[in-house]
Parts: sequence; structure tokens; C-alpha cells
Amino acid sequence: MPSGVFDMILLRHLWGTDELRAIFCDENRVQKWYDLEAALALEQAELGIIPRAAAQEIAAQAKVANVDLEAIAAEIRDIKHPLVPALRALQKICKGDLGEYVHYGPTTQDVLDTGVVLQTKQAHAIFLRDMRDIGRELYRLTETYKNTPMTGRSHAVQALPITFGHKCAIWLSEMARHVERMKQLEPRVFVGILVGAVGTKASYGPQGIELDQRVMKRLGLDVADINWQPARDRLAEYVSVLALIGGTLGKIANEIINLQRNEVDELEEPWNEGKVGSSTMPHKRNPSVCENIVTVSRVIRYSAALMQEAMCVEHERDGAAWRMEWKALPEACLMLGVMLAQTKFVLAGLKVNTGKMRKNLDLLGGFLLSERVMFVLSDKVGKQTAHELVYEASMHGMQHGVTFEKALFENKQVREALSEKELRAALDPTTYVGLAPKIVDDVLAQVKTSGWLN
Repeated sequence: MPSGVFDMILLRHLWGTDELRAIFCDENRVQKWYDLEAALALEQAELGIIPRAAAQEIAAQAKVANVDLEAIAAEIRDIKHPLVPALRALQKICKGDLGEYVHYGPTTQDVLDTGVVLQTKQAHAIFLRDMRDIGRELYRLTETYKNTPMTGRSHAVQALPITFGHKCAIWLSEMARHVERMKQLEPRVFVGILVGAVGTKASYGPQGIELDQRVMKRLGLDVADINWQPARDRLAEYVSVLALIGGTLGKIANEIINLQRNEVDELEEPWNEGKVGSSTMPHKRNPSVCENIVTVSRVIRYSAALMQEAMCVEHERDGAAWRMEWKALPEACLMLGVMLAQTKFVLAGLKVNTGKMRKNLDLLGGFLLSERVMFVLSDKVGKQTAHELVYEASMHGMQHGVTFEKALFENKQVREALSEKELRAALDPTTYVGLAPKIVDDVLAQVKTSGWLN
């Protein structure tokens, strides 16, 4: 009976997807072990290390459907070893004494580490697919709203006008860098291991290096330059990058939550008929999907921290450090998978309230344009003087509840320097978005040229 959020029937959809759960389930985990055992046996037979008949029988029987996982699990609990029961089960179903050649040379960590790399590589393909889909949605939003003015905010309060497309372009550029990171780490992470008990390949004999190369080629993995059983940076790097991606997704979701506040009302996550916001307040339309993304993005960071902790390995192998990865890596993959899926859903159906974006630009009564007025005024009276004049007008207007325009024209020096027409032109927020549209076009062009959305 499931008791954790990753497997609970009621909550597991918030912490992982069925697609990712299938990759890190018991069946696929054991199958990846057997995939290595089969590849090893076949290549050992090619090199004349074991009989060809034994290799063929091992490869034919190395299917998780042929063994009893419950029985294997019971034996693991009994003998306190994570792999031997699975090897015994495979040996048992091989004909005659051909099963004697199962696991001919490797150590347990050779099998488990290579198996988890194979699982991670499967998950990696899903991540890249979903990141590409998110990129397409961000590209669409960026292009559609590149000229749509909205309030830019700093330190949680209104600052200057931007465009919504500019905000989306920042998210798009960030995701592009994450895709680049994911591609760059592939040759470092998707590396198998076949080195024996302490990394010397002694158990594989003089053909150990060639055997390693042949087995990894068969499995579709790169070959390690040296034993990485005590060097866990490969998998630690991978989960660290997953946490970086999760940080971006959490940031995007949190921004949508803030802009969905009733008082702001500029964005809203997709709403479907029948979605309930509250058990007691029927009117509520909570950003529940975005809230979940934010929650999971915070938790995945601790998986990255746990992977960093697992890097402190004693001697040539260390089970106490290694076992932390068994928890941290699968959970990180499940969490990123659900965040990507939910972010794709949110962005595809995101409601953009351009009318409220325009209305919020006037919320401060013109004070949003203080920078622009200062620069217009500086041409007449000098930068420092202009700053002082605008500052005085701003503080006076805010304190007494008058508009920025009125506060400025109550100042004699401002009236003498600027005409009413000049001031009103400077106070139009829709014409002070700087180079935002040009910057957006440049980002779109870069993304298109990179080809990662194809």
C-alpha cells in the first residue's frame, strides 16, 4: 500500500507523471540490470570468454517478465543485498548449467550504476521533448505579445513599462540555456561502468578494455575513461541541472500566480469547467497548477543537495553515500517530469488580459514615467537638477494624492522648461518600452537559428 507522495493514488499526479514513473518502476529497473547482463554475456561470447550457447541463453531469458519480482524483493530483504536475488532468478531460468555464466566478472555497482544511467537516458529524452514543447509555447507568447505594454516591476512594486513579450522572451532565453546545458552534459552523464570491484577491471581479464567498449556500444552508452564508482559528479551534475530547470519553471509559475491576483488580474492559468477553487468559497479560481509547480520546484532543490552529499565517497566504493542516489535521482526525475508537463499545460492555455495590463500602467497616476520625465527635463535644466525636481514633485504628489502631471506643473521650474504638450507626451506609458520589441526580435531570431524547437 503506497504511503509516499510519489506513489499515493491521491497525490502521485502532483509529484510525477505515469510516463516517468514507468521508467523508474521496479520492472524497468530490473530490466536495465538484465540488459547489461545480456549485453555483457553476448560480447564475452564474441571475445571467446564464455560459451556462445550460454550467452544466447542468458540474453534470451534476461527479461523481467520471466522472473518473480515479489520473490526477488523478499530475498533482497532476507539476504540484505540489492542485486544477487535478481541474478539468482535469472540463473535459475536458464537451461542446464548455462546460467553459471550470468554476471561473469562485474561487481554489483557496475550493474546498478549502468542500469540507472540507462533509466536516466530514457527520462532525458522525455525532458528534452517537453522542454521543446514549452519552448514553442514561449516562442508563441513572445512573438504574439512583443509589442503589448505592461507594467514592469522591481522590488515587488511598479517600476517602468515593459512588454509582455519581453517578459516571455526572458523565460524563453532561459529555457534555451537549459536545453544547451542538457545537451552538453550528455557525453559526461550517459556513460556506463564496467570496472569490477575496485575499478581495475581485474575480473574481466586482459580483454577488459575492449569488452567495456563493446558492451557500452551495444547499450548505446559512452565508455568511461576511468572508474567513476567513487566519482559521483556525473549524476550529481545531472540532478543539479534538473534543479536549475525546476527553478526556472517555479519562477515562471510564481510570476503567473502574482499576476493572477485579483488586484493585478493580468494573467490567469487555464480554467476548466468543474475546477473547484475552494470547499467553502465557491467564487474562487485558484492558480492551483502553478502552485504545485512552485511547490515541486522548491523540493527538487533538496534532491540536488542530496546528490551533492552523495559525492563524499570513501575509498573505492561507499554504499552509505551511494544509496542516497537511489532516492534523490529518481525523485528528481519524477519531479521535473511533472513540472514540465504542468508548465506546458499552463502556457498552452494561459489567459493574457491585455486590457488590464494597459489599465495597470495608469495605476500610479503617471508616476510610473518618472524616469522618462527626468530625462526629457534634463535636456532643459541638466540631469542632476532634473532628478531633484522630479523627485520633489513625485514625493509631493504621492503624499498629497495628486497626479504626477499636476504635481509637476505645480513646480515653476518645470512649467518653464516643459510645455503641457511635451509633458503629456512623456507621460504616455505605451511609448516608453525602450528597445523591448527589438530585443524580443533578436531573442526570437537566436532561438529560431539554434534549431532547438524543431
